[in-house]
Amino acid sequence: MRTALVIGTGLIGTSAALALAARGVTVHLADHDPDRASTAAALGAGTDEAPAGPVDLAVVAVPPAHVARTLADAMRRGLARGYIDVASVKGGPRRELEALGCDLAPYIGTHPMAGKEKSGPLAASADLFEGRPWVLTPTRDSDTEVFNLALELIALCRAVPVVMDADGHDRAVALVSHTPQLVSSMVAARLEEADETAVRLCGQGIRDVTRIAASDPRMWVEILSANPGPVADVLSGLAADLEETVQALRALQSGDEAKRRGGADGIEDVLRRGNTGRERVPGKHGSAPAAYEVVAVLISDQPGQLARIFADAGHAGVNIEDVRIEHATGQQAGLVQLMVEPASADTLARTLVERGWSLRR
Repeated sequence: MRTALVIGTGLIGTSAALALAARGVTVHLADHDPDRASTAAALGAGTDEAPAGPVDLAVVAVPPAHVARTLADAMRRGLARGYIDVASVKGGPRRELEALGCDLAPYIGTHPMAGKEKSGPLAASADLFEGRPWVLTPTRDSDTEVFNLALELIALCRAVPVVMDADGHDRAVALVSHTPQLVSSMVAARLEEADETAVRLCGQGIRDVTRIAASDPRMWVEILSANPGPVADVLSGLAADLEETVQALRALQSGDEAKRRGGADGIEDVLRRGNTGRERVPGKHGSAPAAYEVVAVLISDQPGQLARIFADAGHAGVNIEDVRIEHATGQQAGLVQLMVEPASADTLARTLVERGWSLRR
């Protein structure tokens, strides 16, 4: 791939353009808002000048509702040898292209499983896709050349290709992406009019659950509008679980001992099912989940503290597998939770204490 055209210079389009440009591809940028394309160009994502002729690959990075018509227009104008889109829904756009009478041979639907709560070109980064799954949904009609171009794009972005059926993809993202967004927003909405005293008690749990609730509502309306059926199916199952859990909690309020036992069993059942489901979430580098031990270190909110901890862990010869920070309410301090292999936990704890750190159990 020597040349590419990115149509749509938001977070995903600009990030892909940055990655391609950094690896020597001549990237042309286009957007319905010329200022966004100019901003992306100023960031080093390419040029906002139109290509002189057909490019090797056109990347359509527009909202799902506009994918089919944008692709159809690009194909009609002969802008590229091959065409892909990066929308988070795949079945609908493909069927719309068929309805518009487009030749689907030079087209493959794709979806990089990466993003941020922020949107727009200024939020973009060339490393956004590194190590992340990038789904391709080819059909029997897809040209091998276009498939290879798409694979090359994914390699240049240092992502991991995953081939799926388009409708299977849409059901999958309804479960692992779209429904979590809605649930996160629903939980965060409970805080909107909550008492300030309650909000001040927010800890890491509520922060984790509501992190993605900061996402752009307009963007998510467009995504959910393109995949309503599969998301509604997942939410229907979740609603049934919620209703059973509500009934179990009401039973725990009862003075009837038998009802209380039944309620406790119901709560335990949903919690255990949650344990089982959580265990299926891929671990580090996509491997099977690993059980790490946590070494919690009290840390002050000052420059260089994290660097010191990591340096001391390196001195102990211990690899930090993951890290989380819990900030103390009303204090310039917090807990750094260092996740390490269980066999390394004692060594790390001993070394940190020797070097003046205060641990918390």
